Amino acid sequence: MGTREESYTNLCAHVTDLQHNKSRKGPREGRKVGLARALSKLGFCSRSKAEELIRAGRVSLNSAVKRDPETPVHWGRDRIEVDGERIAAAPKVYLMLNKPRGVVTTASDEKGRETVYNYLRGFQNKDAKWLAPVGRLDKASEGLLLVTNDSEWAGRITAPARHLDKTYHVQIGTLADDALLAALRSGVRSEGHELRVRRAEVLRRGERHSWLEIVLEEGKNRHIRRMLEALDVEVLRLVRVAIGPVALGDLARGAARILTPSEKASLDRAMESGGQT
Repeated sequence: MGTREESYTNLCAHVTDLQHNKSRKGPREGRKVGLARALSKLGFCSRSKAEELIRAGRVSLNSAVKRDPETPVHWGRDRIEVDGERIAAAPKVYLMLNKPRGVVTTASDEKGRETVYNYLRGFQNKDAKWLAPVGRLDKASEGLLLVTNDSEWAGRITAPARHLDKTYHVQIGTLADDALLAALRSGVRSEGHELRVRRAEVLRRGERHSWLEIVLEEGKNRHIRRMLEALDVEVLRLVRVAIGPVALGDLARGAARILTPSEKASLDRAMESGGQT
């Protein structure tokens, strides 16, 4: 683990410096935020988990136990403790994971299925206890998944208004033709939603199967699968290969790594420019 830990420490320092110098989204010192939100923004846990801790009486603000998740906190000034331990801002961590097929994108699963956290253990430590996926990939899908403890950044990545393209390679159980591509581009109706793609083209064809490259600007739950099901087309594999300007590349299945400073900066630029790089 020595090489991986050294890489983690060095890249985390670079990315944290980049976030500190360029982010304009964090609360100003002294600004009031809710207690649950403050714990989330400190990178301690999710906001929903913070609400549970607060209501259970495990969180104190300036030495006084608070049970209201909306209790005002003066950002950067007030002292927050959980179970008597003072909570300081965790270093911001930005990862990419190549999610394998069959793995669920949750912290725990009531059915005992394998989760993405099985592949993140090398990146969770005393400084970065809590990490969360940015958006989701369904169990049967695979490929690029961003992971972070920066909840505000994650929210901006997934916001529809940011128009960050998501690129997928999809293997289908038929030979794609112009009519199928036109239907994907023009849109189909599924479960009360009008679904369409930003771009669809054939990557390659075999004797009975095809690989498509599909780009979504805004993805709804099981967006591509629902479109192809509505068109009576079987999905054999669905792999997300890029989010905005950041590509999965040759990252091995099941592997995770820290985003490089240039990758993190390119995502930030894409969000600022409405998805255009």
